[in-house]
Amino acid sequence: MTPAVHDVQDSPNSITNAQYDILRHVLHDVGGQPALPVEYKEKPEEDWEMNTYLTCECLAWRGSWNSEMRRRAEVDLGETQYFGLPYYARWITVAAKVMVDKGLIPLDELSDKIDEVRARLQEARK
Repeated sequence: MTPAVHDVQDSPNSITNAQYDILRHVLHDVGGQPALPVEYKEKPEEDWEMNTYLTCECLAWRGSWNSEMRRRAEVDLGETQYFGLPYYARWITVAAKVMVDKGLIPLDELSDKIDEVRARLQEARK
């Protein structure tokens, strides 16, 4: 028996493997990477940030996840999203993913709620 020859394919087809690897680079599992310089800015916490924090704490309290699951899910976002999203935006993104993955909320129900909230916020801005 011999292993089958494997031709590396672009995944997804619209980008190269190298580009895909960059997008899916797992941040903290590789080690030895220099920290990015981050400017510290004192700012008041916004309502959505506190709501996100409380939602995630309630999910933990109810046993839906724990802080290690949240941290791991954040790392699994990949470098582009990890560094491209604000701190609590990463929290709510991975909370939604975990809830859908665990079957706690159907994806279409989550999508409908996102659309509802988006419409409500756009109306409030008028």
